[in-house]
Amino acid sequence: MEEKVIDVVLPVHRPGSELKQLIRRLEEQIQRIRYIYIMHTRDGLDLSALLAEEGYDNIIIEEVKPEEFDHGGTRDRAVRMSDADYILCMTQDAVPADRHLTERLLEAMEDEKTALAYARQIPRADCHVIERYTRSFNYPETGMVKTKEDLATLGIKAYFCSNVCAMYRRQLYLERGGFEKKVIISEDTVYAAGCILAGYQVTYAAEARVIHSHNYSNRQQFHRNFDIAVAQAQHPELFEGIRSETEGIRMVKKTAAYLLRRRHPLMLIALFISSASKYLGFFIGKHYRRLPKSVVMRCTMNPGYWQSL
Repeated sequence: MEEKVIDVVLPVHRPGSELKQLIRRLEEQIQRIRYIYIMHTRDGLDLSALLAEEGYDNIIIEEVKPEEFDHGGTRDRAVRMSDADYILCMTQDAVPADRHLTERLLEAMEDEKTALAYARQIPRADCHVIERYTRSFNYPETGMVKTKEDLATLGIKAYFCSNVCAMYRRQLYLERGGFEKKVIISEDTVYAAGCILAGYQVTYAAEARVIHSHNYSNRQQFHRNFDIAVAQAQHPELFEGIRSETEGIRMVKKTAAYLLRRRHPLMLIALFISSASKYLGFFIGKHYRRLPKSVVMRCTMNPGYWQSL
């Protein structure tokens, strides 16, 4: 059987030490990758010189003006530079947990009905207790295949996927028009939702694992959820009638029970504040059209998106 070609798409901005580790572990994968397309937002760093020290000859660096960066459009530009069978989208702060990441994702793509497969996210060692449980809630040990028929039971979770680490069938991606070219956030979920409604399936490949987590502040949670709600409000054809809040409430209840089992009752206060920040950001984001732009700019975590409108 002809070996499938995998290229990586990786937006990069002010990278930390994880970038070299990420690239090294990608190069060590049992299921080999071909090229790594780095979409580098100009930040004063000579990325070519930095990576030349490692001796890689399969890294293609494209410079992106900061004002031109877009979560969907920038990734789409890289995908269209490639002629690979599969595209692996990743973020610069995610690191493969082992040498089987691409192998496991490719296995999940064997069914022709699968439009994309995304990996399980394992929290970092410094991950806070609440966020650690949130990771296990969103990325459980057991994988699943999600279809249109699951919308009634899974709700918004049927659409869920993450470009932190997700593999796409490139030809189908092109046929469906790819990521939205001007999107505030959630380009992955918007694309997945369209595929689900078109009769394709999205696979959560739990055996494909990356190390990735954030310790967001309550303010950052507010901004992030505001932007997520904006993305959903802009696509009523995908999200109308599918409540995200229901899944959020279920997660809060399960997190609270987890904290009590672990004898962390005082952390319920932190959970309440964090959850309130998320909900408030999401609620305001759903009604962003009623807000003056000055208020929107204070709520968003992506001011560049609004400045370019």
